[in-house]
Amino acid sequence: MKIRVLLVDDEKQFVDVLAERLETRDFDVTIAYSGDEALEAVKSKPLDVVVLDVLMPGRDGIETLVEIKRIKPILEIIMLTGNATVESAVEGMKIGAFDYLMKPTETKDLVGKIVTAYKRKAEHEERIRKAEIDRIMTTRGWG
Repeated sequence: MKIRVLLVDDEKQFVDVLAERLETRDFDVTIAYSGDEALEAVKSKPLDVVVLDVLMPGRDGIETLVEIKRIKPILEIIMLTGNATVESAVEGMKIGAFDYLMKPTETKDLVGKIVTAYKRKAEHEERIRKAEIDRIMTTRGWG
């Protein structure tokens, strides 16, 4: 199964090029050019990892991160940041982002972070499945 990635950045050319690079590496990529578009995608599509720019007009990356975590808490988020917003990316990690990368980023570095974030999400999902099975088994007296 392909890893489902949402790229969120207001720099259209940057996002389009990055999406193309990830698609050639067999990722299923969705694009959003704003925080609001990102939230719509999170609500309407199954996703594994969000790559989210910190500095965007309107709803910025931190506000978007908070809302994504409220909607889908186990969705993993990688923050993209420039030099001036490193503190914001660190703040994002305190709120629940998986990690951050400096812009511009090497595709191989981003791919590595996406794969690691996906594995963490898959582990969370497996623990949730096991806990649910245990709960069902116990409530039915099978445990």
